[in-house]
Amino acid sequence: MAVIGITACRKLEDYRQALLHVGGEVRILDPSMALDDALEGTDGVMLTGGGDIAPEHYGGAPHESLTDVEPERDAFELALVKEARKRHLPILAICRGIQVLNVACGGNLIQDIASEQTGSLEHNLKVPPNQPFSRAHEVWVEKDSLLASLLRERLESDSIDVNSRHHQAVKDVAPGFKVTATAPDGMVEAIEDPAVPFCLGVQWHPENFWRTGEFRPLFEGFLNAAQTSDARAR
Repeated sequence: MAVIGITACRKLEDYRQALLHVGGEVRILDPSMALDDALEGTDGVMLTGGGDIAPEHYGGAPHESLTDVEPERDAFELALVKEARKRHLPILAICRGIQVLNVACGGNLIQDIASEQTGSLEHNLKVPPNQPFSRAHEVWVEKDSLLASLLRERLESDSIDVNSRHHQAVKDVAPGFKVTATAPDGMVEAIEDPAVPFCLGVQWHPENFWRTGEFRPLFEGFLNAAQTSDARAR
């Protein structure tokens, strides 16, 4: 059974359940841990949601909307991504996680969509995450991407409906990564590194639907990559 390290966050249970329901074993990775201890025996890393990343990590000045910054978490997770990639571990990054992944690998962020992007959709809907009306908008998925292959049975004309709870987003994509999904307003909704078997970030919250299974293939594909990886941290 693959062991998946999940970064600690305030709303952890849906992430845990999404992995447990596809057969994974979960380990919580806390900023108090040393990197070697965190990754010892870990077969894959999931980056979870949460507050904003301090813009100093990508050369930005703080926007007035900046909120819930956790310096220790930022430092730990950015270093965790770099070390996990050195060890060729599969990575699945969700919401804040896609932003951490992008910044760790050399990209930057839009600090506040509503004030910086004229004509943008509402991306921060305060609704119950696991109810049908929480699906906020569709995303358009690039053909021949890892994301498209994982969601092929659910895609309708290369699009799929998602939920949305974020006010920041990927701006300039990290070198070597490609954008594999966008919202109708052009906002980046998924990135991946095509040079490795599994390194995927999504901006929405697929873990909220573990009960109904809409995004189960994302977690199945991630777990399969962790199980078959030939460069584990053990």
